[in-house]
Order: sequence, then structure tokens, then C-alpha cells
Amino acid sequence: MWVSTKAQYGLRALIEIARRDGEAVPLKDVSERQGISQHYLEQIASNLRRAGFIKSIRGAHGGYRLARPAHEINAYDVVTAMEGSIAPVSCVEEDHVCDSQNVCGTQTLWHRVDTALRDVLGGTTLADLIVESDRQQHARLVQLEPSFPHLR
Repeated sequence: MWVSTKAQYGLRALIEIARRDGEAVPLKDVSERQGISQHYLEQIASNLRRAGFIKSIRGAHGGYRLARPAHEINAYDVVTAMEGSIAPVSCVEEDHVCDSQNVCGTQTLWHRVDTALRDVLGGTTLADLIVESDRQQHARLVQLEPSFPHLR
């Protein structure tokens, strides 16, 4: 399975907006902090808004904010809103009828892969991603004190 940059950037934009805790965030700010083209980000924001993840705030201090709390938005919903299906092969699509079901030796494998993807993405919220990101950032900032021979 290949996750497009649209889905990856969509998640990154949502995390950036969620970090502002209800404040309206201009796309220019998200673009600068995340290194994403503002033009491309406008297309992504339009998709995220239509999917109900963000709402736009007009005016001088306008921008975007989350439409619901970060702990209620999971990565699976975002990725599928941006990508459509994330099934690794068509035979595990919900509405697919498999003609090779009786002779295929790989169907169970693809169902396990599909289940694992859904479990990992569905079990990861924006709030989780923010906590993980903060931990990584903190770990990068922590510097170990160099060891010096004891002074006598």
C-alpha cells in the first residue's frame, strides 16, 4: 500500500491545526511550519473541510480550526477521506466479489494486511500523533552532558 503525499500532508496539516488548541490557523502558517506548498495545502484543506475534519473561519484573524476534538479524529478516517480505499488488493474491498476465492492461496494474507492497516490507523488519533511528535521533539532537544574525567 502506498499512502499519497495528499494523505500524509493532510495528517500533518491537521496536527499543526490541532496544536493551536482552537485558534484559527492560517494556511500560510501551516505551509511555512510544515514545508508544504500553500497552493497544494489549499487543495488539501478543501478536502479536509468537505470531509468534516476542519472548518474555516473568515475574517482578519481567520484560518482553519478542527471541527471536532483531536482525540476524535483517527488516522484511518483521514487517510481514507484523502485516498479512498486503503485495501492492499481489490479482493479485500468490502463490496468486491472474488472470482478466485476457491483457488487463491493469498486471500488470507491480504485480509490480515488489511486488518493490520485498519487497526493501526484506526487506533491512532491526532492527539496520539501530537503526543508522539512532542516526545520525539523533546528527545532531540535533550542533550547528554559530556563525561569528563573527575577533577582531583
